[in-house]
Amino acid sequence: MAEPEEAADTRIVDQLAAGDAIFGLFSGDHTPEAGAAMAANRPLDFVFYSLESGPFDIPALQGYAGGMAGASMYRGEDPHPMLLRIPPIRDGHDEARDRAAQGLAAGVSGIVYPHVETAEEAALAVDALGDGAWPGNPDGHLISFLLIEDQLGIDNVREIVSTPGVSAVSPGPGDLRRVYDGDMEKVEEAIQIVLAACLEFDVPCGVTAGVDDIAMRIEQGFRVIIVTQPEAVALGMAAAGR
Repeated sequence: MAEPEEAADTRIVDQLAAGDAIFGLFSGDHTPEAGAAMAANRPLDFVFYSLESGPFDIPALQGYAGGMAGASMYRGEDPHPMLLRIPPIRDGHDEARDRAAQGLAAGVSGIVYPHVETAEEAALAVDALGDGAWPGNPDGHLISFLLIEDQLGIDNVREIVSTPGVSAVSPGPGDLRRVYDGDMEKVEEAIQIVLAACLEFDVPCGVTAGVDDIAMRIEQGFRVIIVTQPEAVALGMAAAGR
């Protein structure tokens, strides 16, 4: 008798579809031990795992996920969903599709695409997720999370954000700081340009935030928050009414 298929993890999609703000934490070290430690971070909506630079090491991701799953099972809880950041699409379209496929096969709940600069790249990001991509498929379970981190992306922001099927878009403050030579007024202006486009087209907007600014970002309308400090999660959830 065939084994029953495991049900898709729809937690992130369910929360975004309901209009909730969601909160994630950077993975830390890419080891099973770090994954096991991450299991203790409650409440948390997702883990942000980056393979943007360095070796594209899917076995390490699987080891991390295994460590988190084992520790979560011991605690009687489900492991956190994971979002995987891959290298930029501009490094190679075929390579981006292949990396996305590898991540999805490893069980992540979505793909994070850095340095998205055009609507063409945004369309590829959605298409690479296949039939499971939400919200193009209202019953989908996979997230396309696009990062705008360059001047060309800011220039094309409305075209990127309005691309059919995009799940969420975020400015990248760190890379934008380099784009604008450390001029934080220009960085914040770019962040607000991305937020305005997301609000216009009803696409969840992301940002990084810590204890000092997470409540402000929630009030401004950001809904996918990558926290820089674990203690910021509770503050953000309180600000979001969760």
